[in-house]
Amino acid sequence: MSDTPAPEHEPAAQDPDDAFIAAVAMERDPDESFAGDRGVLDLEVRRVLVRLLQRRFLLAERNPDEWRVLLEHQQVIESRLHDLFVRLVVDPARGVAYKQQIRSDELDAPILLRDEAYTRAETLVLVYLRTVYQRESTAGEPAVRVDVEEVEQTVLSYFTAADGDVARRQKAIRTALGRLRHEGIIEEESEGRFRISSLIEIVLSAERLRELAEWLRAQNAGHASTTASDEGDAAL
Repeated sequence: MSDTPAPEHEPAAQDPDDAFIAAVAMERDPDESFAGDRGVLDLEVRRVLVRLLQRRFLLAERNPDEWRVLLEHQQVIESRLHDLFVRLVVDPARGVAYKQQIRSDELDAPILLRDEAYTRAETLVLVYLRTVYQRESTAGEPAVRVDVEEVEQTVLSYFTAADGDVARRQKAIRTALGRLRHEGIIEEESEGRFRISSLIEIVLSAERLRELAEWLRAQNAGHASTTASDEGDAAL
C-alpha cells in the first residue's frame, strides 16, 4: 500500500474567452434608462427637472417627494437649467420653485421659454384675488378665502359691453378660475370656495398690482364718461 499522496487535480486550462467580462447589450445596460441613454442624473432627479420645465410652478404642498428631491439636488438641477439659459428660483418660505428665462442685452441667448400671457378675464380675476389677499393677510388672516360669487360680482363690474353678455362674462371668469386653480394659485376647498395661495404675490407683485389697479380705474372712468355722454346724446 503506497503512502504517496494522490496528486492534486491541476486546474483546467482557462478558456481565453472567459478572461473577459461578457458584453451586455446596450438596451440591457443596468445604468441606462433607455437604449442609448447618455444621461448622468438619477431618474428621480431627471423627473424633477422635467416637471420644472413642464409646469409653471413646483409646489412643496402638492408634490412633497419632488420637492425633497429638488432641495437635495438643487445645485445640479440649477446647473442643467443654466445650460439652457434658464434660471431656477426656489422660495422655501412659500414652498414654491419656478423657472425664469435668462434675458440680457449683453448675452445673445436663445429663448426657450415663451411667456404665456394671461387673458383679460384672467388678469381681472388676478387683480381681485391679489387685492383680497393683500387686505386679508395684512389684517392677520392666516388663510385667505373667497367664494366664486364674490369673484364674479366684482370682476363683472370691470367688463364692458364689448366683452359680451353676462353669461359669456361669467363663463370667462369661471374659465379663468380654472386656469388659476390648475397653476396652484388658488385651491378649491369646497364647491365654489377657494383658498388663495401665497403664489399670488409672485404672479402679481405689489408694484404690478398698483399699475393694474390704476389701469382699471382709468378704464372704468372712461367707460362711465362714455356712458354718460351716450345718455346725454340720447336725451337731446
